[in-house]
Amino acid sequence: MNVTPVGIDIAKNVFQVHYIDPDTGEIVNKAIKRSQFLEYFANRSRCMIGMEACGSSHHWARQLTAMGHAVKLMPAKFVKAFNIRNKNDAADARAIWLAVQQPSKAVAVKTEMQQAVLMMHRQREQLVKFRTMQINCLRGMLAEFGEVMGAGRVAMAKAIPDTIARIEERLPKVLIDSLRDQWSRIEKMGEEISTIERRLREWKKEDRAVKAIFEIPGVGLLTATAAVAMMGDPKAFKSGREFAAWAGLVPKQTGTGGKVSLHGISKRGDTYLRMLLIHGARAVLTHAKVPTPWIEELKKRRPLNVVVVALANKIARTIWAVLAHGRSYERDYVSVKPS
Repeated sequence: MNVTPVGIDIAKNVFQVHYIDPDTGEIVNKAIKRSQFLEYFANRSRCMIGMEACGSSHHWARQLTAMGHAVKLMPAKFVKAFNIRNKNDAADARAIWLAVQQPSKAVAVKTEMQQAVLMMHRQREQLVKFRTMQINCLRGMLAEFGEVMGAGRVAMAKAIPDTIARIEERLPKVLIDSLRDQWSRIEKMGEEISTIERRLREWKKEDRAVKAIFEIPGVGLLTATAAVAMMGDPKAFKSGREFAAWAGLVPKQTGTGGKVSLHGISKRGDTYLRMLLIHGARAVLTHAKVPTPWIEELKKRRPLNVVVVALANKIARTIWAVLAHGRSYERDYVSVKPS
C-alpha cells in the first residue's frame, strides 16, 4: 500500500505540516495548533511522517505510531541539506518532506523509560559540573587567605573541617558563614548525585539488556544505562561497526580521485556516551590483571591514546552484538560466519 509522505516541523505551540494530497495533487503547507495536532492525523489513512529528531520528537513519534502511522525521525543536519533558501516554518516543513523520501539512516524512537533514564543522566552530568565549579570556587577563595589544599573533591572533603576551624579565629564571621553555606551546597549536590545513581542501579536490576552488557569489561553502571537508553532499538543499526561510527569512534575520511585519507576520530554522535566508553576503555588498560594479546600487540605499534580509542570502539561493537543478538557476554566467544 502506498503511503503519503508528510513533513512536520514541530514546535512548542504551532506545528507546520507539508505534503501533497494524493487525490487532488494539491500542495498542502499549513500550520496546526498543538491542541489540534493529534486530531488532525487521527482519522487519516496511513502516512509516512518525517520529523527532525529534536525536542519532544520522540513523544510525538510514539503518539503517531500508536495511531498506525509510520514515523521516521531524522538528524537535523540531514534535513538542513534540503532547505536551500530562507529559514522559516514552511520552508523547514518542506525540507523535512523532501528528506523523509530519501534513503537515509533513521533515528530509533525511544521508549518513555529510555528517555527517563537519559534525563537522569543529564541531571547527574549537570550536577557534577556545578559541584566541580563550586569546589574550585571555594578552593580559590580559601587560597586568597593563605589556605591551600590538595586538588580533588576527596582531598577537600578531608581538609575543609580543619581549615574552616583554623581560619574562624582570624577572619570575619560573615565570611565564615558564607564558606560553610557553600560547602553545604556542595554536600547537598553530592547527595543528589548519589540519589540519581541509586535510581540507575534500581533500573539496572530490572532491565535485562542493562544487566547483559554490564558484564562487559569497561562497561560500568553509567555506560550500561546510557548505552541502552541512547541506542533505542539495537536492530536500528546494521552492525556493531555502524554503532561505533554513530558514537564517533571511527576515523574521519577525506578523499578525492580514488585516494582516501584517514584522520582523527570523527567525534560524531553523543559526546557523553563517547566519553563514557573512552573512560571505560582507559580503566581496562589501567587495571586489567591479564591484558589480552590484541591489546599488547596494539600497544607496541600505536600511542596509548590511540589504543584507548581502539578499545572503546571494540567495547561499543561488543555492546551492540550482545544487545542485537539477545545473548549474554562471553569473554572467549569467537564469531563464526555461517558457511
